[in-house]
Amino acid sequence: MQINISARHGHLSAATQEKISEKVEKLRRLFDRLTAIEVTVDLEHAEAPNVEVKVSAERTEHFVATDTGANVMAALDGVLHKIEQQLRKHKEKRSGHRATGHKHLEVPADAESEGE
Repeated sequence: MQINISARHGHLSAATQEKISEKVEKLRRLFDRLTAIEVTVDLEHAEAPNVEVKVSAERTEHFVATDTGANVMAALDGVLHKIEQQLRKHKEKRSGHRATGHKHLEVPADAESEGE
């Protein structure tokens, strides 16, 4: 999985980039088919930085979320929460809607007695 971290209108320290990388790496436990994560931190307004995360996964559209916080890590936490919700919803849609075969359908007791 490829992780890209970039900053607009400023610079992120190596320690901050490492913390961001560690946090976004945890998204893999939710959905193992992730191919790339792109984190963009906009420092135009230093008092309220904006963080955007784009997640690419196999056979799906991209997942995108943005959030603004008091500092970079607070904004990142908000964005990760939004992305986690999107990934959980997508995973539920993929795994929860399988058709049940005729063999596994239960026949009501009334229908069995009417046939005789």
